[in-house]
Amino acid sequence: MATEATIGRLRWRCRRGMKELDALLVRYLDARYRQAAEAERAAFERLLACEDDRIWKWFLGREPAPDAELQGIVERILGSN
Repeated sequence: MATEATIGRLRWRCRRGMKELDALLVRYLDARYRQAAEAERAAFERLLACEDDRIWKWFLGREPAPDAELQGIVERILGSN
């Protein structure tokens, strides 16, 4: 179970400096993170460790994420918005 401290820390990490990217990440955090399985949570946290320009390319479909777990979380985030 995600604590409020964890959610707060992740919300801060979702602030990327690109309004559109911030919105996608925060919406996922609010809508799905608390109910997500541990593997999905871990994939989301891995995604947050990636560089913004790469994440944005994945969301736009310009290139696939480098592995199935990251690609899966990108697809889940796009599906939850």
